[in-house]
Order: sequence, then C-alpha cells, then structure tokens
Amino acid sequence: MHPANLVTPSTAAAPTIALQAESISKAFVSGKQRTQVLDGLSLHIDSGELTLISGPSGCGKSTLLAVLSGLQKIDGGRVLALGSELGQLDLHALERFRLQHTGFVFQGFNLFPALSAFEQVELPLNHMGLSRQEARERARSSLEEVGLSHRMKLRPSELSGGEKQRVAIARALAKEPELLFADEPTSALDAANGQMIIDILHRIARTHGTTVLCVSHDPRLVVHADRVLAMEDGRILSDQRNHAPISASKGISS
Repeated sequence: MHPANLVTPSTAAAPTIALQAESISKAFVSGKQRTQVLDGLSLHIDSGELTLISGPSGCGKSTLLAVLSGLQKIDGGRVLALGSELGQLDLHALERFRLQHTGFVFQGFNLFPALSAFEQVELPLNHMGLSRQEARERARSSLEEVGLSHRMKLRPSELSGGEKQRVAIARALAKEPELLFADEPTSALDAANGQMIIDILHRIARTHGTTVLCVSHDPRLVVHADRVLAMEDGRILSDQRNHAPISASKGISS
C-alpha cells in the first residue's frame, strides 16, 4: 500500500497538480533527418515542490521543460499548466500566461550587461501592470531574499557567476510566479555556488508555495529535490521521492 493511502482526508489534503503532460510527443526535423525527442510521455508535477528532471545531455529533459512551460509547441498530446491547456492558447494568451504565472532561470543567466542587478529584477515587473513603487519594493525584497541587497547597484561584469544566477532567480521570484522553471541552473557554477542555488530554489518552493521544476544532469542536485524524475532517450525511467528532511542553506554569502 502506498504511504499516501494511510493518511486520512482529515489530516492531509491530496496534492494539487500544477503541471500535467498527457501522451506528449515532440520531434525535430533537420533536412531529411527526423529525431523523435519525446514519444508518448505522460507525467504530473505537484504544486509547491522542487522536482528535478535528471539525465544525461541529449536525453530530452530540456525539451520537456520547454514544452511544459509553453516555450515550444508539441506535436501530439496535451500539456496543462495550472489547469489551462497550453495548446489551446493563442500566441498573445500564451505570452500573457508566461508573464503572469511563470518565472525562468537559465544556464547562461540571461542578464543585460548595461543594467544593474536592481534594474534587471525590476524590468519585467514594469510589464505586469504594477505601480512603480510596488515594482521597486518587489525587486528590493527579492534581491534581499537571495542575499544580494549589498550588490544590487552592480552590473553583471562586477558580479561572480553565483551572484549572476542569484540575480536571475531574484528576477523570476519578484514576479511571484506559481511556476518556476530552471534549466541547468548550476552547470556554469562551482560546487559551492551550485549547492547555494539549489538551496535557494528549494526554499522558494517551501516558503512561497511555488512549483519549481528544474532540469539538470548534475548528480549532486538529486538529494536536494523533493522528487527526482530520471530521463533517458526521451522516456521517464524512474520516479523517486526524497522523504528525508532536506537541509536548508545556513546562510547566503557573496
């Protein structure tokens, strides 16, 4: 019997599904060559957890992240995010959905060279209809949360790799997204900074109730996730939950 069956409805509610893929397929065509990346894959991601999709380079995990976040269209099946079927949204509606409900963290940081850390975080908020005061308060609060309140006036060239990624996380966090997608967020960082980043992502899931979906081939991240989906050749090979308490970061330093 699954442990969840031992919990009565009076003591715990069933988890809410934030993301769901039903028999999705995705292929890429280059000339006469067609490469099937995802083929009939189905899964669901629970709300408020840090879920890690692990696997070797080229296994399809980044493509899976892209289709679950609406960045790429699927060839077949359907993807539901927060109850909305992404394939049924037109381009404008899809862009608005991503703006209002999702945050992204990428391997390459995606920061603007000419903007300060504070300006990087504030910029997307100006497109969300927030007042200037609220946008500035959110930007400041998010940078404080990732330990960069003392670095917010600096530009990317003045920041370390770990600090750049923390700015990128603050930028996503300031939007207060229900869904946060992270694509290889630690691959450009050393072990210490990589662990700091995954600790921050896990804390965001815990304290904000954000659904965090992270893809990485870094095996060191496995123990930090609530759930680990192992992929190979476009298929989910295993689905494992970490039941042991995950230690939070003892502090954020520069």
